[in-house]
Amino acid sequence: MNAVAWVAVVIVAVLVILAVGYLVSARNRRRHLRDRFGPEYERAVRESDSRREAEQELLAREERHAKLDIRPLDPQTRDQYARKWTEVQERFVDAPGFAVTEADALVTAVMAERGYPTDEFEQRLSDLSVAHAATIDHYRNAHDISSRAARQDATTEELRQAMVHYRALFQELLGDGTEVPPDGHVNGAVYTTDGYDGASMNGHHADVRKARR
Repeated sequence: MNAVAWVAVVIVAVLVILAVGYLVSARNRRRHLRDRFGPEYERAVRESDSRREAEQELLAREERHAKLDIRPLDPQTRDQYARKWTEVQERFVDAPGFAVTEADALVTAVMAERGYPTDEFEQRLSDLSVAHAATIDHYRNAHDISSRAARQDATTEELRQAMVHYRALFQELLGDGTEVPPDGHVNGAVYTTDGYDGASMNGHHADVRKARR
């Protein structure tokens, strides 16, 4: 085999190695992003022009998140926020719309306390999705209901669901396994790990709807 042929063989071998390396790297990157972002990965793919573009966006989120000064809450601050949540949930029975607005503000306050920027909602979603992908859809759903509630376009049951959604992210942001709140009775309504039970609130639904008219 002459020199030219050897050079061609070497070039082909190098190209094959590079191609295999690229495929392995892409596969590992995809696995990493799927593991880290979960359902958020598939959402990003659906909303992007290509899978590669979606993955670049998720990698950019990771890079931005790494530059943020995210810090845990100290025990005293965590307990204070947990008590504030209990106060908000207690107001839900008599003023569900107001309570949902307060819940939104409380989640935003905890985010700021932890070191997350809170200027724009879409950026909040992007930043939170890196470390809180499992609950980010809760935040989306809660924010959507809260926005409709501001236009008086949300039912009491939807407001109850908003509280459940906010609670999921709020509890995760508190960290350290803090429960907010424990199961029990609050102002005559039963609050379970899934939120206020609908039966105990039926007596309030009609009054709330009348107040909105």
